[in-house]
Amino acid sequence: MPALTRAMRVLPITVMVGASFSFLALPGSARADDILDGTQNTETEQRAETGPEGTVGVTVGGVVFDRSKNGSGGSAGALTSSTSWTPPPCWYAPKYTPEQLQKYLEPIWEVGSTGYEWDAKQREKYNAKDEKKGFNKDKTGKGYWWSSYVNKSYPPGWDSCDEDYFWVDTGDAPPADIENAVTPEVLAELAYAEIRVPGTEVTLAPAEATKVNLPTWAWLDVAEFKPVSVTASVEAIGIEATATAEPVSLEIKPGTADAETYPASGVCEINDGRIGEPYAKGKADATPPCGVKYLRSSGDGTFPLQATVTWEIHWTGSGGAGGDLPDGAFGATQNVVVQEIQAVNR
Repeated sequence: MPALTRAMRVLPITVMVGASFSFLALPGSARADDILDGTQNTETEQRAETGPEGTVGVTVGGVVFDRSKNGSGGSAGALTSSTSWTPPPCWYAPKYTPEQLQKYLEPIWEVGSTGYEWDAKQREKYNAKDEKKGFNKDKTGKGYWWSSYVNKSYPPGWDSCDEDYFWVDTGDAPPADIENAVTPEVLAELAYAEIRVPGTEVTLAPAEATKVNLPTWAWLDVAEFKPVSVTASVEAIGIEATATAEPVSLEIKPGTADAETYPASGVCEINDGRIGEPYAKGKADATPPCGVKYLRSSGDGTFPLQATVTWEIHWTGSGGAGGDLPDGAFGATQNVVVQEIQAVNR
C-alpha cells in the first residue's frame, strides 16, 4: 500500500518478503497486509526517517516512533507493567487516500473469489460507480480511510480490530465507538510498548566477593539511570504523544533467606537523583543506604541476587493531553560469591 506523505526526509527500508499466501485479504477483518512482519508481498513498509536534528524514527503500522531518547545497550530491555494492563494489541490509523483504497479494492472485486453478492454490496458501500465521488474522491486531501494494524508479536487480542474501512475527515476525532483508533492517549500506550530501559546489574562493594556479616554496598550508575522516552506520531493527521519512564526505586532480593537488606524492605528509593550510593574509602563501618548483608557463605556456589528497578510512566500529547500509565519494572539477576571471614591465629 502506498505510504502516506511524510514531512521528514525518508530513507526506505522496505519489508518485502515471500508472496505465498493462499487466501485473499478482505475488508472487515484483521488483514494479512496489515500485520507488521507479515509474509505477504505487499507495499507495507518499515521506514527509517531522519529529521533535521538527526533524530531517527521508525514507521510501524501508520505510526512513527522516535526512539532517539530510549535506553540503549545490550542489556536494555522492555518494561513489564505492574498491573494486568497491556498496550493495544492492534489499532486503527489512516491508511488510504480515496484513490489508494480504490486501487486496492477493485482488483479484489474483479477476481470474483469473494462472491458476486458481497462484491456488489462493497461497490455500493463505496459508491464505486461514481467516478467523481466514489470512495470519497470528492474529499481528496480532506481526510483518509482508516484501517487496522496488528502488533507483530501477535499478543492476545491481536485479531480484535475487525472494523471495516472507515472515513475520518482531517481535524475530526475518529468515531468514539471504535476502540484503539489512534488518539494521543492510544499513541502514548503504543509508545509505552517501545520504551527500553538500561540493564539493572548493580555495582557491589566489595566487588569480587563479599564476606559473611559484612555490609555490601549496592548502587546503580547515575549516568545511565535517567528518564527515557519514546514519541509516537501520526504525521498524516498531526497528532503525537510522548511516553516517559523515570526510575523511582531499586528492589534487591539477596537470593537467600539468610541475609539482611538495607533498608529492611529491600527497596532503595531514589535520593537526589541517585539509586544507592557508591562505596567510598572510610565507610567500612557505616550502614549502606542500599545494600545487603549475607549471614552465611555461598560455599562453592553463588547466591542469585535479583535487582529490579521500578519506573514511573507519564505521557504528554497533542492538544495538551497527558496523564499517567501503569508503572513498569525491569530487572536482572547476578551471581554473588559470599565467603567466610578467615581468622588468623597468632
